[in-house]
Amino acid sequence: MKKIRIYSWNVNGIRAIHKKGFLEWLNEDHPDILCIQETKANLDQLPKKLVNVDGYKSYFNSAERKGYSGVGIYSSLKPTKIDNGFGIKKFDMEGRVQIADYDDFVLFNIYFPNGKMSDERLKYKLDFYDAFLEHVNNLRDEGRNIVVCGDVNTAHNEIDLAHPKENSKISGFLPVERAWIDKFLENGYVDTFRMFNQEPEQYTWWSYRTKARDRNVGWRLDYFFVNEEFKNKIKASYILSDVMGSDHCPIGIEIQI
Repeated sequence: MKKIRIYSWNVNGIRAIHKKGFLEWLNEDHPDILCIQETKANLDQLPKKLVNVDGYKSYFNSAERKGYSGVGIYSSLKPTKIDNGFGIKKFDMEGRVQIADYDDFVLFNIYFPNGKMSDERLKYKLDFYDAFLEHVNNLRDEGRNIVVCGDVNTAHNEIDLAHPKENSKISGFLPVERAWIDKFLENGYVDTFRMFNQEPEQYTWWSYRTKARDRNVGWRLDYFFVNEEFKNKIKASYILSDVMGSDHCPIGIEIQI
């Protein structure tokens, strides 16, 4: 039996968080796998220290547009392979997806789109959700176990944000977005955090603008999901709300295989 710790964190700029003690935190806490989102950098823009970290192999997928989106994985375990994207140009060009095959499970590291900017971006977000669901279901139909992590950019239920009524017409808590998460779970996936914790006021993102973190006025936008067949392998799922450096905090799971 082996235990694997996986973390996920929207870092809101990897170069920015590098200046706030990111590598010191990573070396001290040392998860087996760290998935990061919103890196906002191409590989050639990163200091070597961020690419070559002791004990890890790093993998990055950047957007075509500079300084935008992007995801990365630091892994002490060697994946069999890593794919970038779903094979759909309009989604893959934004550098939002990494799919790492660890044999026992397939890990999806995803920075899901934000729909607040316009109706067009909301449609893009919902189309992205559907493309993701089709892709993940195809793998599951092949008998693969699935671990999905990242910034989903939607709070699922009223318990998952501080002011649900005030935000019911804001992208991130729209009925259509919440219904998609319902559909995803109905397809046979589990929100791992809620397997272990049913408490309110458990958030992963707080607005910088209103110093919301000081008052814990936040949203739970970051998740680990697994397929139902794999859920008994999940021994813990938690929010690392004390870790600073971004407007999001890291989240983690422990898998025993």
